[in-house]
Amino acid sequence: MSELLARRKISRGRPARPFLAALAVTVALLAAACTSPRPQAPGGPPTAARSPQPARSAVPPARSAVPPDTPAGAQLRWLIAAAAHLPLPAAQVRAHFDPGFLAQVSPPLINEALLQDAISIRLLAVKVSQPSTLVADVSTYHGSTRAEVLLAVDRQGLVSLLRISPVSTEPVPASWVGVDATLRSVAPQVHLLVADVSGGSCHPVHSIDPATPAPVGSAVKLYVLDALGRAVTAGKVRWDQPLTIAAKFKSLPPSQLQTEPDGTRISVLEAAAKMISLSDNTAADMLTGLLGRSAVEAALTATGMTSPALDRPFLTTREIFTLKLEQWPALAQRYVTASEPSRRALLAGTVDRAPPPAVAEAGTWITPRDIDRLEYFASASDLCRVYASVAALARQPGLVPISQVFSLNDDGLQLDPAQWETTWFKGGSEPGVLTLAFLATARSGHSYVVAVLAANTSQPIDQAAATPVILSAVKGAFALAARS
Repeated sequence: MSELLARRKISRGRPARPFLAALAVTVALLAAACTSPRPQAPGGPPTAARSPQPARSAVPPARSAVPPDTPAGAQLRWLIAAAAHLPLPAAQVRAHFDPGFLAQVSPPLINEALLQDAISIRLLAVKVSQPSTLVADVSTYHGSTRAEVLLAVDRQGLVSLLRISPVSTEPVPASWVGVDATLRSVAPQVHLLVADVSGGSCHPVHSIDPATPAPVGSAVKLYVLDALGRAVTAGKVRWDQPLTIAAKFKSLPPSQLQTEPDGTRISVLEAAAKMISLSDNTAADMLTGLLGRSAVEAALTATGMTSPALDRPFLTTREIFTLKLEQWPALAQRYVTASEPSRRALLAGTVDRAPPPAVAEAGTWITPRDIDRLEYFASASDLCRVYASVAALARQPGLVPISQVFSLNDDGLQLDPAQWETTWFKGGSEPGVLTLAFLATARSGHSYVVAVLAANTSQPIDQAAATPVILSAVKGAFALAARS
């Protein structure tokens, strides 16, 4: 459903807690797992997860870059210096991380993660720099391993998200047979579509069962963005239109906005950027509230989704969290067995009136919960079509911000910039679900979508093991598609 509840690396062999409707991104630390014993099944959630112990391959010496003169850059400068003097005093951690982050990731856990994974950081390049967010390439392990850092700060300049993702050293398959075999090693149910979307529609290049609907997690936020683009085109919404954070919209992480005080105002553009690049659940629910549930449901149909009834009524992330956590499994059973009108009545009554689930409750959710009946659903072909629709919207006057919201996060795919001009990413997961979907445009002008949907109804997918494997297959698929 989204990105990780708390992307923190605690210890080898512990599973990821649910992350909902997409990533991304989110209170997150070191793109990793949470607190319960990690299952040994392959797989796991999206958005730049890291393998349990990345290989320390040789990295040629590189000249250090300089952090930007921004609030995010200041915290990166501190992190680089602090990594050389671990462990950090608790008072120092509290001085640099925001309270919402620390409510989920304590100072001892931050120290444990940094001691395991971030020893001696050297900044190699800043790839994306905005006042509150940056993406940078670094070397770690005394220069032996490359990694990507995603860091975001709140309005007080305190770290609200930190993800350090080692660059995958998985071999990139050089044939379609290799791509298929790599993906099938991740989970028992795998769907794939590789398609050329240069002409504005999806022309399949290669696939594995691309038409069957499957759980997709936070990748469904692409439909919220599509509905938003249509509303802007119709003059119903402006990018600079203010939104007010309110208790009724606050969801569980991944979310920065969840920790902001009620009454805080942000723009529609800021909410859209957080929803896509950080998979912020509260941002997604605020935008759904602005547009109306019916507008997102209309986008499902307008973009060509084959079975839109599977996502009606369109659930907010808070509603899914409530159904998966409140009175589990009784409330969820009432919902999945009800008719669509009865489902809408249940949402308006019991579900939406319930207080938001606590993060501590979410810690009990470590195995798949009705992912074949209670999730967000789309096929690989559906995700390709919504990407094509969003890309077409982005080319219209006044909708350039759509491209901007995809600029922060490529999930660590890191396609060769000499060949590829832009990479868009949206992923999603919860226990048993892992989706990674990309749209990349080559410098030749051709654009391709690679969508991977993995599911395991009986046990969690270990994101730390699965994500680098999937990324290697995705990278191979883009290379093969560009040569086709």
